This record gives sequence, C-alpha cells and structure tokens, in this order.
Amino acid sequence: MNQTMILHWSPRSPYVRKVMIAAAEMGLQDRIRTVRTVAGGTTPHAELMLINPLGKIPTLQLPDGTALYDSPVIIEYLDTLHDGPKLYPTAWPDRLTAVRRHALGQGMLDTALPLLAEGLRPPERQSEPHKNLWRSKLVACAAALEPEAEALSASRFSVGHLAIGVALAYLDFRFASLAWRDGHPKLAAWHETFNARPSVQANLPVDDR
Repeated sequence: MNQTMILHWSPRSPYVRKVMIAAAEMGLQDRIRTVRTVAGGTTPHAELMLINPLGKIPTLQLPDGTALYDSPVIIEYLDTLHDGPKLYPTAWPDRLTAVRRHALGQGMLDTALPLLAEGLRPPERQSEPHKNLWRSKLVACAAALEPEAEALSASRFSVGHLAIGVALAYLDFRFASLAWRDGHPKLAAWHETFNARPSVQANLPVDDR
C-alpha cells in the first residue's frame, strides 16, 4: 500500500516551512510528496477547495484521502507517526508550555502576513495606523520572548520552539527593518541555535517570485 502523504506546499509560506521542519525533525520527510499549490491572491483554488474548503496551505492529504489542515494539526498528526522525541509533549505542564509558545509564534506569523500584504498595496492605499499596530505587536512579542530565551535554550525542542523560531526567521526574511535582535541578546543567541539545526538548514525560507 502506498503510504506517501501529499503536502500542498509553497516555498513562500512560513506555515508550510513549519511543517517541513517538523517532518525533518521526525525523520518523515521521505514519506511526504510536496505539490506546488498557489493558494494566495484573489482567485479561489477550486481543486484545493475540494479537499480543504478554506483553500489554504499547508494541506496534507493522507493515503486514505483524509485532508488535514492547518499547520498545528498537521504537525500534531505527524508527531504520532514516529518513535523519537515528540514535538507535542504528552505530560503537563510541558505540553501547556509548548502549546502556549506555539500560539505566540503562530500569532506572530498571523500578524506579520497582513503587514506584508499591506506593504504591497499602492502607497496611497496603505493604512499607516494598521501597519504601526502590527509592527508594535511584533516588537512586543520579541520583548516578551527575551526573558524566556534562557528557558527556551534549556528545554527540549518542541512545537513551541519551532513556531517561535520560524516566526523570528520570517521577520528576518521580510522585515529586517524591525531589527528585533536590538535589545534582545538572549533571544538572538537562542535563535542562532535554532537556525543551526539541520532540519532548519534543510528548509530555508525562499522567495521564488
């Protein structure tokens, strides 16, 4: 029986990058076939919407036809398919810490993407109040993470580390002017260790436009 899973994928998506890094951490990358799927813009992706009515990526198709979405659900499912250290801890309070950190990292991406989209609009149609709001939230997130950086370094790699690491990398990639490292030396040092992981190096952010 073919056990290959199909991941609807784009190299631009940080949410997809989370899944790809997770799969590499779990040693499952060879069980996933990526299919380039353009789901952004204003044109509905009719074929994708047949399996994911939200028409979003990442979407993972299992061998039995089941579709999973979005990245937290996909990663939690993949975490059941291997015998190594789990990205979703099973014991409390470790699990609570991991999912809380994941929520923060995911929220940073959810804030960064509309900021990026707003910046691509014609200048006369951009909302500076909204851009300032989104920037202030991202700066606040980095500030909140600085006192937690030592705990991140001391704790086992989890889905929380993954989400925060990918979010900070996305800020580097798209919003260098935010300079989130300024005033946050402990967080910056932790992020260097995140970036050095083989799974991360194998799935670097790209823009193929």
